[in-house]
Amino acid sequence: MPQDSITRRTFGTAALVAGLSSDAAAQNAPAAAPAADESDIGSLYPFVQKLADSTLFGLSYLHPEFKSLPDWQKRARAAVLAKLLYSPPAVKPEAVTISREDRGDYTEERVTFQTTPLIRVPALVLIPKGAHRPAPGIVALHDHGGFYLWGKEKLVEHEGEHLVLTQFRKQYYSGRSTGVELVRQGYVVVVIDMLYWGERRMMYAGDADALRERSSALSSSDVGAFHRRCSQNEQLLARSLLTAGATWPGVVLWDDIRTVDYLASRPEVDPKRIGCVGLSVGGYRSFLLAALDPRIRAAVAVGWMTSFRAQIKKHVIQPEGFSFHVPLLPELDLPDLAALVAPRSVMVINGSRDGLFHRDGVKAAHEKIAACYRKAGVPDHQKASLYDAPHEFNADMQVDAWAWLKRWI
Repeated sequence: MPQDSITRRTFGTAALVAGLSSDAAAQNAPAAAPAADESDIGSLYPFVQKLADSTLFGLSYLHPEFKSLPDWQKRARAAVLAKLLYSPPAVKPEAVTISREDRGDYTEERVTFQTTPLIRVPALVLIPKGAHRPAPGIVALHDHGGFYLWGKEKLVEHEGEHLVLTQFRKQYYSGRSTGVELVRQGYVVVVIDMLYWGERRMMYAGDADALRERSSALSSSDVGAFHRRCSQNEQLLARSLLTAGATWPGVVLWDDIRTVDYLASRPEVDPKRIGCVGLSVGGYRSFLLAALDPRIRAAVAVGWMTSFRAQIKKHVIQPEGFSFHVPLLPELDLPDLAALVAPRSVMVINGSRDGLFHRDGVKAAHEKIAACYRKAGVPDHQKASLYDAPHEFNADMQVDAWAWLKRWI
């Protein structure tokens, strides 16, 4: 092969072929997977862990030098927003109602509204009948779940929905439609499709009509194949956004902040009584939304809380990635953001059998959240709970979450 014809892609292959004289040579040096008690990053782990352990979280509100909570919040919030590498100009929602359906004790609207000059998001808005107006509002944030074909529909059940969607809700939400649960408690609820989910999923020109229409004719294997493709390409989109000069978390969080804009603009909603709630990545979004938007009066974050450095040995593979991870280190750990929510209220819920997060990391995070609220002088405005449960938002968790929102909103 002429030297000038070797590309970055072919170079590695050429070197590999040159280095192996026979198939037998390859068989004598098999590549192994990490052992059960070994880090996922093998021999590189000690360096990476020491790097993490050396961080002092210099911007943490818990450092004695920070006396004034409002002054610290101004500085820390600006630092977090800067990490997003994304700050779109404000726009009016310019909402368009696509349809309106009577659901008995509530009305469901399908709407779209503007979150940036380049983005118009699809949403479901649930409006309770007979509630005192203006009513409190909830931004409901759907999960990741490796389940991309539907987004907002995970939280709002519909007659005739695909069986796979119903089964997903049964597994992660005790079969309950949390958006409907909330509207029946008197909240005006809005839930959007996060980028890469639902109506905002990634499609190719050759995709079948059944996939485009999310038809009930799709088999469970068809749905599974689509979700595998999305999973395989998720980091590609994140890297593409980075190449374009933005982060995926930036896009997601600004969409969520602008969703608060839209909800607060609704005539049925009291803009001073708005909360948010979500599971998994929805919980991560809920926590960060409350930290970055002071209009959130109460937040519930389910199944996404940890101290980052406890994750490194074997817990980075699933929950952390370019898709949703905001690189806060070395200035802040994730639970440090609780001080951005204080003195407003936050509830954090984790499952003790949730394999996505190291148990020590969850414990450390819960302790730091409590410490932040003690320093802020409002220790009872936070609650961090550990349930004997896997990665889910089960019925018992929901009972506690709804009581928390009712108390503070």
